[in-house]
Amino acid sequence: MECISIFDMLKIGVGPSSSHTLGPWRAAERWLSELSEETNLSQITQIKVSIYGSLSLTGKGHATDYALMLGLSGYDPVHIPTEEIPAAIAAIKANKSLLLNGMFPIHFNPESDLVFEKDFLPFHANGMKFLATTLNGAVHSETYYSIGGGFVVKEALENAKENEVQFNSFPYPVEKGRELLAYCKDSNLSISALVLENERSLRSDVEIDQGIHEVWNTMLACMYEGCHTKGTLPGGLNVRRRAFDLHLTLLGQSTYHNKESWLKEIRKTDVKFREILKWVSCFALAVNEVNAALGRVVTAPTNGSAGVIPAVLMYYLTIENHQGSFDEIKRFLLVAGEIGSIFKKGATISAAMGGCQAEIGVSSAMAAAALTELLGGTPEQVLIAAEIAMEHHLGMTCDPIGGLVQIPCIERNSMGAIKAINAAELALNSNPENAKIPLDKVVETMWETAKDMSSKYKETSTGGLAVGVFLSDC
Repeated sequence: MECISIFDMLKIGVGPSSSHTLGPWRAAERWLSELSEETNLSQITQIKVSIYGSLSLTGKGHATDYALMLGLSGYDPVHIPTEEIPAAIAAIKANKSLLLNGMFPIHFNPESDLVFEKDFLPFHANGMKFLATTLNGAVHSETYYSIGGGFVVKEALENAKENEVQFNSFPYPVEKGRELLAYCKDSNLSISALVLENERSLRSDVEIDQGIHEVWNTMLACMYEGCHTKGTLPGGLNVRRRAFDLHLTLLGQSTYHNKESWLKEIRKTDVKFREILKWVSCFALAVNEVNAALGRVVTAPTNGSAGVIPAVLMYYLTIENHQGSFDEIKRFLLVAGEIGSIFKKGATISAAMGGCQAEIGVSSAMAAAALTELLGGTPEQVLIAAEIAMEHHLGMTCDPIGGLVQIPCIERNSMGAIKAINAAELALNSNPENAKIPLDKVVETMWETAKDMSSKYKETSTGGLAVGVFLSDC
């Protein structure tokens, strides 16, 4: 059985899209790694990349071209200073050359060496063909697919849902929600405790805690940056950042010096229901405004839905439990990662395959489930929360205006976060014996809905708001 770690579901990377930015970036890195085993990279004289389907139709709005150039140049999306990206891209364009894998200079003209094809490859909507020519005329080529959440595959596997995660033997291998509940019942473990045991089969407790710290610190830094940055987002839609003004309205000119003291300041506030809605929206908007500006975010499970989980976790820390510590953060992310993996195995987390239900819907389900455990819910209630959250996202389309992860994507994160909190409350007041729809059924239904959905509404910008609103109107 495919074993997916929470660190596969919660990756640190650069915006604006996990499937259209992080995936191509990782594909370029992987291709160079595999290519170096076949030939000496110093002998390569030319590289061409053909981009297909959804990647082609919305690629420039999602910075697919940037990601490929940076990946070919040997930059790491986890550590590259994001403020250096514009200069790196400008240099490649101006010089019509790049340092392959950061070491070998080759001629590279983005205008001719990145080819945006309009047709779709048969396996998946997000296809890329890499081709390299060497000094002696040898040609090396490979095709990769970005299948959502930063996952990349090379060969056509069933339903376009398999990934490169190792097929390890977890002590509690889970594919379906019913299996997760059975393990919890037999072991008398909470979902978070059970998932932790699986993670321990891959890495030490120190490594787990360090990884979760890095994920949370990235989320917190992203929210902090978004709340303290004003102006207009790049891309041509002239979308004004809203998190800055909303944050200023809510917190005012309080004194703090960094993201940690900022969090402490927020936790001192006494807020009412309407302000809670504003705070949750502020956190979600902040993350996805950073994402839209090529900032560093955590795919959760994608970049386009990166704001839901941190917003709901911040809701817990600033509204529900002012004494919440790393232990609660850890449990939250363990549960969220596991629920996300169930959707990935049984359906998809790629908007190019399933529309926005695969991104905001899944992230809302992940957040709802995690919040429910922290608020004292049973494993059964945790899965009920995930089911409720997804049930009310079924059929949601992905139709970004201009191919940018801005309209309606940014607002959808705040809506997904609010739905997650609502779903958790409904689940906590539910008797599992009276539940009508199991999580596995809604996962199955989501996948059937995805297959029935027109390609116009699957991140191609050829239907819905993407064609109903003219760029001139923005």
